[in-house]
Formats: sequence, structure tokens, C-alpha cells
Amino acid sequence: MIKTYKILSLLLSYPTRELHEFLGEAGGELRDENLLPEEAIKGIEKFVEYFSSPELTDWQAHYVQLFDYSRAASLHLFEHVQGDSKDRGQAMVDLINFYRENGLDITTNELPDHLPVFLEFLSTLEPEKASELLSEPINVIARIFEKLHEKDNMYQHVLSAILRLSAKHPEKETVDKIIRSQKPLNLDEEYEEKPVTFGGNNCSSCN
Repeated sequence: MIKTYKILSLLLSYPTRELHEFLGEAGGELRDENLLPEEAIKGIEKFVEYFSSPELTDWQAHYVQLFDYSRAASLHLFEHVQGDSKDRGQAMVDLINFYRENGLDITTNELPDHLPVFLEFLSTLEPEKASELLSEPINVIARIFEKLHEKDNMYQHVLSAILRLSAKHPEKETVDKIIRSQKPLNLDEEYEEKPVTFGGNNCSSCN
């Protein structure tokens, strides 16, 4: 297992008591494996220091507000390029099958395109293969980083470290195109229930 990918996966996962207790070990583990440059590890240590202090519930609230209420910062990779289109469903099936063919059966409740799940999968591969596969969605990952950097959010250090592991650099034009194509997430519109009608009768003023 490649510890670096596993640790970055954990740091991007929903905060738990176990993760909170592990934070202090992250920097040392990353240094031992030596896949990341010192600058990236120092960024992770800033992240660790920042989230070691608050109560776990405060960290959890921060996580939900950041990743679940902003489409631009969503950790679901397909959402950035396919949104809610029907193509996304087939892409999910294909990704699950790809994981299985390469020895990973997903046991988490998260969708297969969730970035922590993808990183966990990469952790089971050889470093060179993991780096090559990471490069495939690297423009989407760079888009998430740009949003977190714009917010000056501590999670930017985790995304920055992930970018350092890719076999290819992000393409600025492609990242900019993703940014331009994204619509802000409107939860009221996303989850608004349509009026119930019976027998096709849409008359709102009938008695």
C-alpha cells in the first residue's frame, strides 16, 4: 500500500474521532515514504495544526459546509464535468467495474467518484501506475484546488499535495473551461418538490 495516497484520502474524508487522533502522525508518515516534497508536507502540517485545535463537531460542520454546499468544491469528480446528467450514472458503473477489475470492492457508502475513494484505490497500486491514473482527472482536481485556494481554506494544502503526485500537470485552459461551465449549487432548486397532481390535472384553481 502507498501510505501517502491513503493518508491524503483520510484527510479528505469526513472527520471522525479516529481521524482527529491520527492527525499528529500524518506528517511523519508522509516524510517516511518520501513521495512528497518538503513544501507539500509543511502544507499538510499547517492543515494538521489548524484542525487539531477545534472540537470535532466544529470540524465536521466546516467539512459539510465546504464540500456539500458548493458545487465548485465538491469532491465528487464526475459532478464537475457531467453534473447531474444521465451519463454520470453509467460513468459510476464503469468506475465501480474498473475498481473491481483491479482488486478493490468498495465497502464505503460514498459514490465511486468521491475523491477520497479514488485516492484509496490508488493507494493499492504501484506508485508509477497510481501517478498515471491520478493524472486522468487532474484538471478537475486542480479546479477544486483553485476554489479552496480562492477561499484561503486549509484544505487547499491537501489538494496541493495531491497535485504534486500526478504524472501530468493540469492544463490551465481545461481548468478554466470547467470553471466557466459550472453553475452555482442552488439547494432550493436542487431539492424543490414539484406539486403533486393526479390524473394529469394541473389546474391550480379548481375546487
